[in-house]
Amino acid sequence: MAVLVTGLSLYGQIPSWLVTYRDAVYGQNLSITEAERLFQEADRRANESLNGSALYVILSRCEYLLGRVYQDHGRNNEAAAHYEKGISLAERALSEGAGAAAAVRAEAHEMIASNIGQLCMIKSRAWVMANGLKVEDNAKKARQLNSRNAGSLYLLASRWAFGPGAFGDPKRGIRELEAILNGQADLQKDTFFNVYSALGYACLRLNRYQEALDWVQKSLTLYPTNKFALDLQSQIQEKLRTAK
Repeated sequence: MAVLVTGLSLYGQIPSWLVTYRDAVYGQNLSITEAERLFQEADRRANESLNGSALYVILSRCEYLLGRVYQDHGRNNEAAAHYEKGISLAERALSEGAGAAAAVRAEAHEMIASNIGQLCMIKSRAWVMANGLKVEDNAKKARQLNSRNAGSLYLLASRWAFGPGAFGDPKRGIRELEAILNGQADLQKDTFFNVYSALGYACLRLNRYQEALDWVQKSLTLYPTNKFALDLQSQIQEKLRTAK
């Protein structure tokens, strides 16, 4: 599982129904049926309480989260359909919200970047070559509109932590991720998890195993059943055992 991106800086006080949905997805214990039920409830509550660009942004996020569950279950075609709908909703937020608050438009760009980023994991190489740069482009637009948008800052920093070979730079990733923790962004529980686990991965790549383990275990205090973090913890623990 690649790390989710859900900064939610748009909403200030995050609605409890969205927190429930988000945290269940991060826990990675949902069946498809359970995820669909949470999605439908979030969709209903969003339509009851929001309108205009803010509504389309949050619906984009809901599609993104459901796509993550389908992807976790290996149902990539269905996951892709939700990510694509998430992009369309975020684009609608931008096209119909020229006068919307900068934070709302920033969230829309963040969601375009996040959905494209996940599609890059399940689409063809040709699709990735044609669309991959849109992740960074939209993340930068989000940051420009709202310099404290946690999701965009995480996207820009984590590419250095996770990028393979010449596309990555773990040391730079660590610097940028630590800057997010040091007051650069408006953080929520999920953003803390994302940053902690990415720091763990970056430290692992630099053979800084104990530091990597400390970061990953910190992420697991937030979402103890997250399979990505648990697998990363196992990898690091194995490295520590063989390094002795």
